[in-house]
Amino acid sequence: MKNTKVCGMGNGIVDIFLEISESDFASLNIEKGTMHLVSPEEQSELLQRYQGVGLSSGGSVANSIIALSQLGGSAGFCCCLGDDQYGKHYKSEFDNLNIKIVSPLIEGGATGTSVILVTPDAERTMRTSLGVSNSFADGQVHEELIADAEWLFIEGYLFANPEGSGKAIFTAIEYAKKHKTKIALTCSEAWVVQSFEDKVRDVIQECDLVFCNETEARALSGKEDTSEALDVLATYKCNVVVTLGEKGAHVCFDSNRSSVEAFPCTPVDVTGAGDMFAGAFLYGISSGFTPEQSARGACFLSSKVISAVGARLQSNVPELWRESQAS
Repeated sequence: MKNTKVCGMGNGIVDIFLEISESDFASLNIEKGTMHLVSPEEQSELLQRYQGVGLSSGGSVANSIIALSQLGGSAGFCCCLGDDQYGKHYKSEFDNLNIKIVSPLIEGGATGTSVILVTPDAERTMRTSLGVSNSFADGQVHEELIADAEWLFIEGYLFANPEGSGKAIFTAIEYAKKHKTKIALTCSEAWVVQSFEDKVRDVIQECDLVFCNETEARALSGKEDTSEALDVLATYKCNVVVTLGEKGAHVCFDSNRSSVEAFPCTPVDVTGAGDMFAGAFLYGISSGFTPEQSARGACFLSSKVISAVGARLQSNVPELWRESQAS
C-alpha cells in the first residue's frame, strides 16, 4: 500500500513576482513570454531595480505538487535547496503544506530564484537563476519517496543539465520501475524538447503520462499544425494530455481521445496555468476521477489561477474542485 499520491522531481525555485509597465519591460530587451537563465549577479541587479509584489516557493513541478497538496493529495518532492533565506523559506512552506522534502539544505548554497515579470497584458516572462538547483544529481533522488508514491512526476527542465539532473532523471525512472510507480513527464518548454530530443524521447518511452502545451506538442510531433500534432501524439504508447489555452485541453488516455473546453475568465497573470493543470489532473486520476473529469477540474482551477497574480490559489481549492465537477 502506497501512502503518497505523487512524488515530484524538479528545480526548487523561489518565485519573485514583479509587476512592471510595458515601457519598463521594453527597456530590458528580452522576448516576452519566455524563460531566460541568468546569473545571480544579473538577478540581483533586477531585484534592486524593481520592487517585488510577492514571494512563493515554486518551480514548475513544485507548483503542481503544491496544487495537488492543496486539493488534499499526499505528496513528496525531490529538489536541491541552499541554506539561505530563500531555501529556509521554501523548506518551511513545504513543511506547512505537509509535502515531504528530505534533502538537507546545502551549506553556503544559493537557492534558485525566478523573477516573474508580469506586464499589463497578463503575460509573464521569467528570468531564472538556478543557484544550487544546478547541482541537482543522484543525491537528491530519494528511492524511498519514489517507492512510496503512486506516481513519479518529472520536470522537463531537468534535461538542461545533462551530466547532473539529466542523469538523475534516469536514476529516478529505475527506482520507479523497481517499485511499480507510474511515471509522468511535463515537457516544460519547446526548447527542452528541441535541445534534448533524444533523451526526452528515451524518457517518454518509459512514461505512463506526458503533459505538453500546443507549442511543445508541435515540437514533439514535428508537425506545424496543432491538429496534425495531436494525431501524432495519439499514436504514442503512453497517455498524453495537451493543454490548449483558451481552447481547453485534449486528452489521449487509454487509447481514447476527448476534448475538454476551457472556462471563460479574464486573465491577470498566466503564470502557473500549466503547472496547476498538471497538478490538478494528477490529483484527479489518482483519486478515482476519469481522465475527462480530471481534465475538466484542471481546466477550471487553471482559469482561477490565471485570474490573479501568482502561480497558486490561496484558498478554497477543494471547494473549487467540487464546483468544477458539479457544473
